[in-house]
Amino acid sequence: MKRLFQRAALAVAFALGGFSALAQTPPTVLIVGQIAEPKSLDPHAVTATNDFRILVNLYDGLVRYKDGTLEVEPALAESWTISEDGRTYTFKLRKGVKFHDGSDFNADAVKFNFDRMLKDDHPFHDTGPFPLSFNFSAVEAVNVVDDSTVEFKLNEPFAPFLSNLAYPTGLIVSPTAVEEHGKDFGRHPSGTGPFKFAEWQSNQLVAAERNDEYWDGAPTLEAVVFRPITDANTRVAEMLAGGIDIMVEVPPDNLAAFRSDANLKVVEQAGPHVWFAILNTKEGPFADKRVRQAANFAVNKETLVNDVLQGTATVAAGPIPPAFNWVESSVEPYPHDPERAKKLLDEAGVESPKVTFYVAEGGSGMLNPVTMGAAIQADLQSVGFDVAIETYEWNTFLGRVNEGLEGKADMAEMAWMTNDPDTVPYLTLRTEASPENGGFNSGYYSNPQVDDLLAKARSSTEQAERAELYARVQEIVHEDAPWLFVANWKQNAVTTAAVQGFELQPSFLLHLKNVSK
Repeated sequence: MKRLFQRAALAVAFALGGFSALAQTPPTVLIVGQIAEPKSLDPHAVTATNDFRILVNLYDGLVRYKDGTLEVEPALAESWTISEDGRTYTFKLRKGVKFHDGSDFNADAVKFNFDRMLKDDHPFHDTGPFPLSFNFSAVEAVNVVDDSTVEFKLNEPFAPFLSNLAYPTGLIVSPTAVEEHGKDFGRHPSGTGPFKFAEWQSNQLVAAERNDEYWDGAPTLEAVVFRPITDANTRVAEMLAGGIDIMVEVPPDNLAAFRSDANLKVVEQAGPHVWFAILNTKEGPFADKRVRQAANFAVNKETLVNDVLQGTATVAAGPIPPAFNWVESSVEPYPHDPERAKKLLDEAGVESPKVTFYVAEGGSGMLNPVTMGAAIQADLQSVGFDVAIETYEWNTFLGRVNEGLEGKADMAEMAWMTNDPDTVPYLTLRTEASPENGGFNSGYYSNPQVDDLLAKARSSTEQAERAELYARVQEIVHEDAPWLFVANWKQNAVTTAAVQGFELQPSFLLHLKNVSK
C-alpha cells in the first residue's frame, strides 16, 4: 500500500510541476480532481459538498440514501422502529463493526456523536463548531438501551429526521479518536467506512486506503486520492492529460469536447437543487398572482437551460425538485407563452410594470447568475415589464435578500440544495418563515393551505402520506407562482474510460466503494 501512495504522490508531483502528460495514474488507485481543499475531515464540523464527497467514503451513518435515490435504507443500523406519536426512534445496530482505529462501534458511540454536537456541557463539545447540528434540533435525548440498541427521543414529530441522519452531518465518528485528538480530530479522522484515512498533504492531496474489513464488503480499489484543483481550467487540463481519473463539476463550455473524446465518459445526475427568482408578493406588481404567472409564461426556461446553461439543468416546475422521485407530482413547468403573459398583464390592469431585479455575481449553486439575469430581464421586457437589474457580490446579495424584499426589490435570484422535500418550502414559503421570524420567505408568500400541508407532512411518519402532501404543495405553489421557477441543476463529472462502476448520486455525494479501474 505504501508503494501505491508513493506512485500516486509521484503522479501528483508531476502534475504540480507542470508535466501533466507524464502523470498517468497508477492502477487500482483512483485519483479524483476536487474543486477545493477540504476544510476538515470531521463530518460534524463542515458544510461543503466538496468535503462531503470525501467523508462519505471514510464514514457511515446509521442510515444512508439508497443507491440512485434519496430514499433512506439501513447502514450501521440494521433496522428501526418509530413510535405511534412519531417522537421515539429506536435503532437496532449492526454487531461486530469496528472503527478504523480498532475501537468498537456500539450504542455508546452513537450517543457520544450526537451528544457531542447537541450538548453544550459535553466534554468534547468544544471540538466544534457544528454548523449543521440544527438538523437534529428536535432531538431531546439519545439513550443507550443496550450495546446494540439506541433510542432517540424527539421533542416533536419530525419526519425529515431519517433523511437528516442519512446526510453527512449524521455520519458516525470514533469517540476514541475524538478523545485522543480533540480539536485536531479533523486531521486524524476515524470512521467505519469502506476506505480508511491514510494521509493529508495540505493543498496537494487527501489519501485513503481500502478497508479490508468493511462490514458491507471490501472495495475493489486499493486506494483513493482526492486532489484539490481549484482552477477549473487546470482541472480540465489534468483530465485531458491523464493526471486524474475523475473530475467533478465540469464547466459547461467543456462538456461537448469531453463527450466527443472516446477516452472519456461524461456522467450526469439530477440532484435536489432548485434555481428560482423570489417574487415580492407583498407589494409592487407581483402582489397580483396574474402578474406572477405572466412572468413565468414570459421567460423561456428551455432556452435558459439549453443555451445559457448548455444542458446542465432541467426546467423547474415548482419548489420540490424531481430528484425526490417518491413525490409523484404531475405538475408540468410553465411553458414559454409570451402572448398568454401579455393577456394576463392586461387582465391585471398593469402596463409596463416596473421591476427591480436583484442579481448575484456568483455564489453557492447559482448557475451563471449574471448571464441568466440578463436573459430573464430580456424575456420579461419583451412582454411589457420594465426591468432594472441591480447586481451585488454574493455575501452582500444574501444580506439584502435575506432581510426581505419589502421596500427594496420586486424579485431576486436564489438557489437551494436540500436533502428532504420539507426543507426548502418550510424555510422559504411558510407564512411564519418571514425574515422577521428568522426564516427565508423573503417574498412574503402566504397561503394557509400550504402552511397546513407542510405542518402535516413534517409530522407524518408515513412516506406515502408525505408524498401526497408534498405533491399537493407543489401543485398549489406552482399555481400561486410566488417564484419564477427556472431550473434544477444536473450535476456532472467526467471519468477516463478505464473507470468502471462510477455513478453520480442525487444526493450530490460521491460513493466510490463499487468503482474499479
